[in-house]
Amino acid sequence: MKSSKNKLFDFANRKVSRRKFIQASGALGIAGAMPELFIGSAARAASPVRGGHLRVATVQGSSTDSLDPIHLTSGHTNFLFSTIHNALTEVAPNGQVVPLLAESYEPGADPSEWIFTLRPGVTFHNGKTVTADDVIVSLNRHRGEESASSMKSFMTDVDSITKDGDQIVKFKLKNPSVDFPVILSASVLSILPSKDGDIEAFDIGCGAYSLESFEPGQYSRFLRNPNDYRSDRGFADTAEILTIADSTARQNALITGAVDVIGDVDATTAPLLARNGDVEILDITSTQHYTFPMRTDLPPFDNNHVRMALKLSIDREVVLDTILSGYGSLGNDHPISPANRYFNHELEQRAYDPEQAKWHLKQAGLSSLTVELSASDSLYSGCVDTVVLYSEHAKASGIELIPNQVPDDGYWNDVWLQHPWCASYWSGRPTEDWMFTQGYSEGSNWNESYWRNEKFNQLLLAARAELDSDKRRDMYWEMQAITRDDCGSVIHAFANHISALKSNVGVPDQVAGNWEFDGYKMIERWWMKG
Repeated sequence: MKSSKNKLFDFANRKVSRRKFIQASGALGIAGAMPELFIGSAARAASPVRGGHLRVATVQGSSTDSLDPIHLTSGHTNFLFSTIHNALTEVAPNGQVVPLLAESYEPGADPSEWIFTLRPGVTFHNGKTVTADDVIVSLNRHRGEESASSMKSFMTDVDSITKDGDQIVKFKLKNPSVDFPVILSASVLSILPSKDGDIEAFDIGCGAYSLESFEPGQYSRFLRNPNDYRSDRGFADTAEILTIADSTARQNALITGAVDVIGDVDATTAPLLARNGDVEILDITSTQHYTFPMRTDLPPFDNNHVRMALKLSIDREVVLDTILSGYGSLGNDHPISPANRYFNHELEQRAYDPEQAKWHLKQAGLSSLTVELSASDSLYSGCVDTVVLYSEHAKASGIELIPNQVPDDGYWNDVWLQHPWCASYWSGRPTEDWMFTQGYSEGSNWNESYWRNEKFNQLLLAARAELDSDKRRDMYWEMQAITRDDCGSVIHAFANHISALKSNVGVPDQVAGNWEFDGYKMIERWWMKG
C-alpha cells in the first residue's frame, strides 16, 4: 500500500482490531509462497525500454469468444480484458492484493462493509472520466439470481453498492468477507464505461492499451494508451495476442520469429526448445491444475463409489512424468495447491489402486463400468494424450474408459458443463475462498461437476468470515478433505506455467503466478529490447 491514505490496516476505533485483521488476511497476501521462477539470463534487462511491437501466442481462443465480461471463458479473452481494462484491485507479482483503479480501500465496522476510493482523473479510452457510477453499473451486472456471470456466487452476496460523490463506492455484504478486495481483482469484474445506467461499450477500457481490433478465435490487437495514469506500465507501442491452438505450430511461430512469446509450452519439448540460443524458457510454479469433472447430477456419476473408483484408476505419477515431464506436482482431487496459503500438507496423497477401485465399483453394484471422457488439446498441451493414458490405467480396475476427442473450437460452450464427463483446467484462483466458491459451491455458474455438499457449503461461508487465521486454516483443511473424498472431479496434476520467449523480450524481476502470462498482465508489464 503506497499511501497513508489507504486505511486498510487502520482499525482504530473499529470493531475489528488491526492485529486480528492482519492475522486473518496475512495483509491480504494470497499465496503460501512466492512463485518459483526459472529463466535464462538473456531475457533480463536493467530497466524497461519503450517502443516496439509485442506478439504473444496462446493456446486458448474460440470463435464463440465474447467481449461481454459476463461471458468471459477463454484464456484469450481474459488476457485481452486484463490488457485493456482495469479492476478496482490487482494481484501484484509478489502475491499481495493492491489498489489499481481504486486509490485506496478500507473495511467499515467489520468485513461485511468495504469502502473504495477511486483514483482521481482516470479516463477511459474514449475520454470519459471514470466515476463511481461506472463502478456500480459494471458490478451490478454480475449480481442477482438471473446473472450468468462466473462471479455470480460472490456478487449475489453483495447486498448493496452505493456511492458518496463521484469517487467513493461503498459495498454492503450479506456476510463478512475478509478476502473481498481480492475478489474485486477479477478481470471479469473490470470497470466499464456507463451511460444512463447501462454499459456504454465492452471494448472501451481504461487500461494501459486500447483495443484496435478483435477477431474471435484468431487475434486481438492493441495500441498503447498515451493517457494511462501509470508511468510503469505499457512499454510496447503496439501488441497483439494470437490464438494458435496447436503446440507444434506455436513453437514454430516462436522459432521463426512470427511471435515473441508463447504460452503453454509442451513440457516434453521444452528442453529441446531451450537449446535454441535465441529462446528462453520461463517456468513458474502456479496454482494451475488439470481436472476431469463429471456431472454428479447424472448417473453413474451421482454415485460417489463410482467417482471414487475413477479417482483411484489414474496413475498420477505416470501422468506427471509422461505428460508434464515433471513440470508440476501431483494432484489430490482438490483444487488447492502447495502454492496456496492454506494448503493441507497433511492430507494423504491419493495413489493408483485398481483393487480398491474394484471394491468401490462393487459397492455401487457394478462389476465393470464403461464411460466416455471428452477432451481437446485446445485446453492444454497433452490433454488428449492424458485421457488415452488414463484409459489404459483404468483397464486394471475393470473400467472401459472411452476417449472422445472433440473439436477444438467451441469447447467451452459445447462440451464443458454440457457433456457428462469431460476434461477441464483451471489457472487456479488467488485464494482458497475464490477457488472453492467459483468451482465447487452450490449455485455457482462454474460448478463444473454440479456438486452439492451441505457441510462443504457451510464451511465455505464460515471460513470467508473467520478472522482467526488458525480457525480459517482448519476449515480450509477440512474442505480439502471433503472435496478429495466426495466431489465429482478427478484432479490429477498441478502444472507449472511454462512459457517461451525470444531473447529480445524484457521480463520484470518478479513474474506473477496467479494466472498465466504474468497474471495476464504480460503485455503491460513486459517490453521489447529493440
